Amino acid sequence: MRGLWVATVANIDWPTRTTLTADLQRAELVDILTRAAATGINTIVFQVRPAGDAVYPSSLEPWASLLTGTQGRDPGYDPLAFAIQEAHARGMELHAWVNPFRAGNTADTAKLASSHLFRTRRDLVRVYGTQIWMDPGEPDVQDHSMRVVADIVSRYDIDGIHADDYFYPYLQRDAAGRLIPFPDDATYARHGAGMARDNWRRANVDRFIERLYREAHAIKPTLKVGISPFGIWRPGNPPGVQGLDAYTEIYADSRKWLQQGWVDYLAPQLYWAISAPQQSYPALLDWWMEQNTRGRHVWPGLAAYRVNNGTASAFSLQEIPDQIRLTRTRPAGTGHLLYNTTWTLKQNGGALAATLAGDLYRDAALVPASPWLDATPPGAPSLTLSGSALQITPASGEPARWWAVRQRASGTWTAHVLFGDQRAVAIGAGVDRVLVQAADQAGNLGAAAEWRRP
Repeated sequence: MRGLWVATVANIDWPTRTTLTADLQRAELVDILTRAAATGINTIVFQVRPAGDAVYPSSLEPWASLLTGTQGRDPGYDPLAFAIQEAHARGMELHAWVNPFRAGNTADTAKLASSHLFRTRRDLVRVYGTQIWMDPGEPDVQDHSMRVVADIVSRYDIDGIHADDYFYPYLQRDAAGRLIPFPDDATYARHGAGMARDNWRRANVDRFIERLYREAHAIKPTLKVGISPFGIWRPGNPPGVQGLDAYTEIYADSRKWLQQGWVDYLAPQLYWAISAPQQSYPALLDWWMEQNTRGRHVWPGLAAYRVNNGTASAFSLQEIPDQIRLTRTRPAGTGHLLYNTTWTLKQNGGALAATLAGDLYRDAALVPASPWLDATPPGAPSLTLSGSALQITPASGEPARWWAVRQRASGTWTAHVLFGDQRAVAIGAGVDRVLVQAADQAGNLGAAAEWRRP
């Protein structure tokens, strides 16, 4: 797994500003995807629901203001459908990234569209410091967010659904420095059922994560469900680790989700250096892998945004490659995700992308299989030469989601990935041998079909 988070909230990665035309937005997205594919990225994690809004046409929530500057205004095309099409055309998976409960900023409430939950169900949305938040303790909130997920999963040809670390809000303080309590007294009184409030809040988040996993798979059984929680489960785990306690502060029992098998991949945000004394990258990585009792994927999130970013804790250019190498020394170290797109592909003159493309990402990679979703590989295709291209005829049975293609010319092999609806492989005059394998949506790789030049 070589994932890349494309953040749309506040125009972090795309689109770069709210005044772009639809054509310019598409051009920017094509540029991102082309650069990502050239780097060797194989998965785009595209933020489609930043805060109770939509980067796609939705009957449930308004168009996101990041597209046009006005929430609810149609940008004139479907960015999610376009992103899927263009990612697949470049041999990359597309995972739709949603924020389950974030609703926006307090300062923007006067500008929210009439279809935003703050307007349609004001009783479900809480003002918390500088933010507005859908109350996770309200059953109607969980139902609404799951309807949004089900709509995306059923309407779009995505490869995964992804949620990040925002469950209950990170704690805020008032002007006097006092912690602001999350205003869910009335919700707790109605639904707490005698539980201690902290346990009840964690149970609300647990219920949503379990439901997300179960209901997304009920629609598409081989879809990947991924969560990227805060990188520390609890301080002291492993010994010596210090930092925010996500278990008590944002009510995220992320170790439980992994151990219950409520994810296909967990991407803990390990945004610290290898040498960090209180948040050691290898110590945290190994701890998370030890918690993975069900053999799901643990693909850490890496802080590309810290590379030469001018802060006291900036990473050197070699920190991310060193973290990838270290991860690959672990038997279960089968991938990682990079945050974010702009810093990975463009900052510092694109130095990180160039470093990865020339070394660690030089050879193409398929996303590892998730055999608990489906363990049966597709059949081998048949290959026939037609002009200067090989025509691929799929085997009967399970369709190919991807084609893994390897070609040999002058004794050197090159590899690339094609989306399953592509049926032709161009071969140059110097190519004397080609191998093609089908991979299904769960990542199982079938037997190779071979062509040799007579």
